[in-house]
Amino acid sequence: MGLRTPLFSEHTRLGARMISFGGWDMPLHYGSQIEEHHAVRRAAGLFDVSHMRAIDIAGPDAQSYLRILLANDVAKLTHPGKALYSCMLNPAGGVIDDLIVYNRGAQGYRAVVNAATTAKDLAWMQAQTAGRAVSIQARDDLAMLAVQGPEARARAHPLLPARLRDAAAALGSFQAVEDDTEAGWFVGRTGYTGEDGYEILLPAVHASVLWRGLLEAQVQPCGLGARDTLRLEAGLNLYGQDMDEEVGPLDAGLGWTLAWEPEERSFIGREALRARRDDPARHDFVGLLLTERGVLRAHQRVLIAGEPVGEVTSGGFSPTLERSIGLARVRPGTPATCSVEIRGKAVAARIVAPPFVRHGQVRIDQ
Repeated sequence: MGLRTPLFSEHTRLGARMISFGGWDMPLHYGSQIEEHHAVRRAAGLFDVSHMRAIDIAGPDAQSYLRILLANDVAKLTHPGKALYSCMLNPAGGVIDDLIVYNRGAQGYRAVVNAATTAKDLAWMQAQTAGRAVSIQARDDLAMLAVQGPEARARAHPLLPARLRDAAAALGSFQAVEDDTEAGWFVGRTGYTGEDGYEILLPAVHASVLWRGLLEAQVQPCGLGARDTLRLEAGLNLYGQDMDEEVGPLDAGLGWTLAWEPEERSFIGREALRARRDDPARHDFVGLLLTERGVLRAHQRVLIAGEPVGEVTSGGFSPTLERSIGLARVRPGTPATCSVEIRGKAVAARIVAPPFVRHGQVRIDQ
């Protein structure tokens, strides 16, 4: 038996198919992964993401600490409630984890990290506090729900605490608002689907009430299956597949998350990435669209004239496009027309620029 979120009984009550994911017992789907995917693209879907962990970083040195710990620069977060996406790197420039970090004003910062890497992340973060006035607190008392889709915010809005509704309605993308009482609600306009919506942190003891309220508001419960196809269509990286401690952001299409200025900010991994930036062997990170029948999967070889030039990192069937799509690392200058080795056969494919789908709209030529 794995770890269980506060909503485990809700999932079993709905008849979810449960699987082990990152040490947690999580719902794969509630009957139809395809229907759940379409619900998010067309209306609103609900995900239990309580296996992910909020980590609060506070103290007089919190900002200077995070400016070294993270490759993106928290100095950009000039106002409470602003958020950014960043990689946390090792000295060799590999990715320990990718995360979102929020400015909480006088309370410091909040990072949300991946479930499977939580223990590793906490150990690394704690090790980097030496000599700094910083505290690190994992918020095991909080649950997290993601409400995603074009109608998600409208359906979730009446269920937020009344004192937060006006501020939540005014949020821009990658902004958050939190309760100034002990209730502990934290609402961010963020997500992992390529659609609009909220990610809501709240006390675990209240999670079931919000979950059931959202179901009554006709928000479709969704499992990990739909979450993966949605993020793949949106061209969003998955830790452990598209990047890891051996594969850094420059080879994973995440160069945009690296804040090189100011020059004197010596974040962990900077020197290794500087050398990699000028390395002719560095890979391009691209999207792939199969033009023949087949299914893209991680570790399949990308071919030009029968010779390998790269590897698929993530792949699967796109319910929106009704085609197989993927993400891949390929040799610089690889032509758009290529093939992928699937079960020993070269299957025709085309290199495209992700995302494939964003905000319900197809973004590539089919």
